Amino acid sequence: MSAAVTDDVRTGVARAAVPLAEVVRGDLVESVHTGHLVLLEPDGGTLLERGDAGTVVWPRSSVKPFQAVAMLRHGLRLPPRLLALAAASHNGEPEHLAGVREILAGAGLDESALRNTPDLPLHPPAALAWQEAGNGPSSITQNCSGKHAAMLATCVVAGWDPRTYLEHDHPLQVAVRETVAEATGVAVEHVTVDGCGAPLFSTTVRGLARAFGRLAAAPQHDPGSAEAEVARAMAAFPEMVGGTGRDATLAMRAVPGLVAKDGADGVYGAGLPDGRALALKVLDGASRPRPAVLAAALRRLGALDVAGADASGLDALGDVPVLGAGQPVGAVRAVLDEPGTDAAHDAPQGLSSAAARRDDGGRP
Repeated sequence: MSAAVTDDVRTGVARAAVPLAEVVRGDLVESVHTGHLVLLEPDGGTLLERGDAGTVVWPRSSVKPFQAVAMLRHGLRLPPRLLALAAASHNGEPEHLAGVREILAGAGLDESALRNTPDLPLHPPAALAWQEAGNGPSSITQNCSGKHAAMLATCVVAGWDPRTYLEHDHPLQVAVRETVAEATGVAVEHVTVDGCGAPLFSTTVRGLARAFGRLAAAPQHDPGSAEAEVARAMAAFPEMVGGTGRDATLAMRAVPGLVAKDGADGVYGAGLPDGRALALKVLDGASRPRPAVLAAALRRLGALDVAGADASGLDALGDVPVLGAGQPVGAVRAVLDEPGTDAAHDAPQGLSSAAARRDDGGRP
């Protein structure tokens, strides 16, 4: 049974929302995606705010790095490749499934212990291959299975009951809640269940950005911390965090040391190695504008100042064409300033068919 939704909660996320992206077909704006976005300086000062960064949101899968931090604090030990998978919304490609099985085997478990919602792989070719082999939706192919395997492994090492690891009052979930509140600097006001079955704790757009700034800066400022371990793993193995064609993977490949994580219903968090960070929430929950807004926001944040940053990689990330008869006839353009200003639209140069085919995984 769903909880009652008050008018204040219902309108809270919509209040003060502003355009974050325009969908242009031909020479007309066809549709607009509104929402909230904030860019933060390393000290937490505001570099740019669009909408209301104090809006309370569900962070969805963008919170996975902090769930992984909580697990490390309670005894989980994984090599970086598998730790990145613990913080992932993976495609369900073969290397992801093998990694999940490796995490489980290390804890003396198999995939029957997983309690996350069954689903097909996110990546269409992987889903097709899985189904052609005679398989249907399963827990291991669902994009959160790396996190769930790591949660089970944490329970084993900590001596907690792995059968009840998704209960809100389980010691693991209490630790996750405390870690999320600490990282974001925002008290948890709302609790629900995420799509995968795990407890989900609310934060604000600003709190999410603050958390990613702290996470990404940890390798420099607190190199022995759990936060630093997660940040290094994600930056070193971006293909495990998402997979082929996924925007988080593409972003982290383009900017060394960047830590980025998408979440369902239009949520994103990202941080640069010096602590500059961003977070966004697309109001209608669409995944379509996320790559364009993320790429433009990273440029505005100064991502290209990072040694080794690849401008062409950010261009490719932000290149989101609108198709007509299978050909680009427009684009999704980020809006990072007030309409009517010279810098209102942030868009890459040109359109690519590769971007048109990209699957950015709307379900994580």
